[in-house]
Amino acid sequence: MNYPDFFNKIETIKLQDPLSGLLGTFENGIVEFTYLDVVKSAGHSCPTVSGAYLCALEGLKVLYKDELPKRGDIKVEFSESQTDGVAGVIASVITNITGATTDFGFRGIGGNFNRTNLMFFNQDIKSSVKFTRLDTNESVEVSYNPNSIPPQEKQQALMQKIMQKVASKDDKIEFGKAWQDRVRRIFENIDSVISTF
Repeated sequence: MNYPDFFNKIETIKLQDPLSGLLGTFENGIVEFTYLDVVKSAGHSCPTVSGAYLCALEGLKVLYKDELPKRGDIKVEFSESQTDGVAGVIASVITNITGATTDFGFRGIGGNFNRTNLMFFNQDIKSSVKFTRLDTNESVEVSYNPNSIPPQEKQQALMQKIMQKVASKDDKIEFGKAWQDRVRRIFENIDSVISTF
């Protein structure tokens, strides 16, 4: 499987998942997500998928500091509806990382490890996403805005050729490279696209 080299340079997200520890899935329940992991799940890499990953990465760093985040013990809130814009895509990525779901997730074992009712939409928050620790009730809001990292100038013209079905094979390859170049630059400029409060 071939993919852009910069995927391998992106910081990973490490968590402690008591359920996976109990079931012998990962030693001590320690699970590590890479950007490639969420790209596989989403089916593609784009500014939205990278933004969701970065929101989780940076938000959990602030929320847990030197501790490992506890997967399944994190509440996630969005200001948008699940069907607004790209909110559903972002939520799917964050579900994969945190385990939090609305009403469709794992319901637990003997009253433990329930992952449902941990994700909420249409909430009164000012950010892209809010994470709350269930053990301490501490929270952090994360805003993501990739507008300071514009696409390459040729990207729009190449997209139009593809949509009009007149693009050559080389055009399509060039478009994909330009698209991933923007994603790479987003990761290289985290401080300009992410803010936490």
